[in-house]
Amino acid sequence: MADQSPPRDTRITVWDLPVRAYHWAQFLLVAIAAVTGFLLGGRWIELHVWAGAALAALLVIRIVWGFAGSTYARFSTFLPAPRTVLSHVGELKSGTARPHLGHNPLGALMILALVAVITGLVISGTIVFGGVFKKGPGAALFSFATGFSAREIHELLALALLGLVGLHIAGALFESWRTGENLTRAMVTGRKRLEPGMHQERSIAARPLVAFVTLLVLFGAAVPLGLSLAAIPPSGMPVAQLDPVYRQECTACHMAYHPSLLPAASWQALMENLDDHFGEDASLDPETASTITAFLTANAAETADTKPANAFRRLDPASPYELTATPFWKRMHGEIPDSVFSAKPVSSKANCAACHRDAESGAFYPANINIPKEDLK
Repeated sequence: MADQSPPRDTRITVWDLPVRAYHWAQFLLVAIAAVTGFLLGGRWIELHVWAGAALAALLVIRIVWGFAGSTYARFSTFLPAPRTVLSHVGELKSGTARPHLGHNPLGALMILALVAVITGLVISGTIVFGGVFKKGPGAALFSFATGFSAREIHELLALALLGLVGLHIAGALFESWRTGENLTRAMVTGRKRLEPGMHQERSIAARPLVAFVTLLVLFGAAVPLGLSLAAIPPSGMPVAQLDPVYRQECTACHMAYHPSLLPAASWQALMENLDDHFGEDASLDPETASTITAFLTANAAETADTKPANAFRRLDPASPYELTATPFWKRMHGEIPDSVFSAKPVSSKANCAACHRDAESGAFYPANINIPKEDLK
C-alpha cells in the first residue's frame, strides 16, 4: 500500500483569523498598558485605562471564540490533562517530544495563565480606578482603602504578566528552533507544516453567527451596566462648591485650597494664627473668620475619601498645615526640579493650580496634570 503520509512541505491552516487578530491585538494592548503603567506615569492614566478596558473586551471575545471558533481555536482541542503536561515535559527532557499542530501542552497552560492574570488585572484595575481615583464603574462601590490595597495586587499581577510574556516569547523561540517551524510567522499567516504522522484533531467548523449573537448579548448587558455604575456619584467625594466668603478672602492672596486637603485640627490651627500666616498678617474680622473656620472644619479631610484627603490627614505636628512639607508631597514631586517651581507661571511650590487643572476641586486626578514650561521672560 502506498504511503498516505503528507509530504514534508504540506502546510494547512491552523490558526483562524480571529485567533491571530486576538494574539497580536493582545500583544499591542499589553505593551501599551505596560509602558503607560510602568514608564510614563500618572498623566497617561487615561490611555492605560482604555488599554485595560480593550483587553477586557478582547478577553471576552477570545473566551467566546474558544467555544465557537474553528478546530484549533477551541478550548476542547488543546486544554491538557495534568498527566499530558508531565508527559510532554518528560519528552522534552529526553529529546523525543514531537511537534504539535496546535498548542502543545505547555503552550496551552500559558494560554490559561494569561487569561487568568489578565482577568485579575482587569478586576483589580477597576477597583483601583474606582477606589483611588473615584472614576469608572467602581467609583461608587469601593473605598480608597480597598482601592489602595488592590493597587498592590494590580502591580504584582502586572509584573506576573510581564514574566509570562517573557516566558511565552522564550517558549515560542525555543519551539521554533526545536521543530524548525517559525511560530511567529505561523501566527501571522495562520498556516503550519503538517509533518508525516502528526496527529490532527477532528475538524470542527467555526460558528461565527453563534459567537456574534453571544457577544451581542454579553456586551449589550455589560456596557449599559458599566455606564450606569459609572454614572453613580462616587463615594467619599469632597464638597463640590467652595464657600463664597472663603473663596473671596483666600484668592485675594493665593489659590483657594480645597478644605479636604487638611484635617479639621489643622484648619482650626491655621485660622487661629492668621496674624502670622506664613510670615504675613492675614487677620480677619471675627465674623468672617468664624464663617470660614466653620466651612473648613465641616468639610476637612476627615469628610472625604479621595487620595489627597487620605494622604494629608496625617501631617507633621511641627508643620500642621504645610502640604509641601509632607513626605507624600515630596515623594510625588521629587523628580520636578526646583527651577520649575521658582519660575513663572508657577512661582511657588504652594501654587497647586499652576499644574493641577482640578486643584480647586480637591480631586487632583493625574490626567489633569499639566506642568507649564518655564517662562524665561
